[in-house]
Amino acid sequence: MTPDDFDYISGLLRNLSGLVLTQEKAYLLESRLMPVARKNSLQSVDELIALVRLTKKDELITEIMEAMTTNESFFFRDTKPFDLFRDDILPDLIERRGTTKAFRIWCAAASSGQEPYSLAIILKEAAARLAGWRHEIVGTDISKDILAKASAGIYSQFEVQRGLPIQFLIKYFDKMEDQWQIKPDIRNMVTYKYFNLLDNLTPLGRFDIVFCRNVLIYFDAETKGKVLSCIADLMPEDGLLFLGGAETVLGISERFRPVKGKRGVYEKVS
Repeated sequence: MTPDDFDYISGLLRNLSGLVLTQEKAYLLESRLMPVARKNSLQSVDELIALVRLTKKDELITEIMEAMTTNESFFFRDTKPFDLFRDDILPDLIERRGTTKAFRIWCAAASSGQEPYSLAIILKEAAARLAGWRHEIVGTDISKDILAKASAGIYSQFEVQRGLPIQFLIKYFDKMEDQWQIKPDIRNMVTYKYFNLLDNLTPLGRFDIVFCRNVLIYFDAETKGKVLSCIADLMPEDGLLFLGGAETVLGISERFRPVKGKRGVYEKVS
């Protein structure tokens, strides 16, 4: 791949998705885009880029963007955020929303669905405390293919073995030959939508809790700040934001601040 080709594709990805790639990541472009080239009967990534330059076809650009922005996910990833949500955040939320008996959660990079389904399982386990409540989990992603997988809720043996306690596998999944499908009552607790974090987020509505984990690390500082500001606009004054372990708002946004004693959790600044 020539430096000019790299600059062209990396610029395209940055404008469309916010993804920032440096020259050291050229190998990632090559490995992720070769399957796209083969799918389009091309012999190399160079041919693929040449075709994009020539045709500017939306379908081809979408394939490239999805190949580069589809990230790995697994159930109850990193454990601690889900423990915090279950043991501290959810009980407090139930108390604070006792009048309306309603709340919404947004998973801003739902990927193949493991994060929103992990939250749905936690809510299902708390069904006795949530009797009579209305709650919704919305999962969004920039990849339509990965959202289709999330909606189907079908996972390989390898995928369900990563982070999912065996009791939850038995309780909330159905065996399908060599795969597992999450049960309909859990699937129905999550609404999946195609959404780009660089777009106007207002149509998504308001959210009490936002999980935006392991996404901002791919953006530059300016884009991070803009995304965080837009997220803050969707949240009430007591809304809470979960970020990934390698992410922070410090030096990036003044709309949030860390919650003391709850690593990875941030509260809105009034």
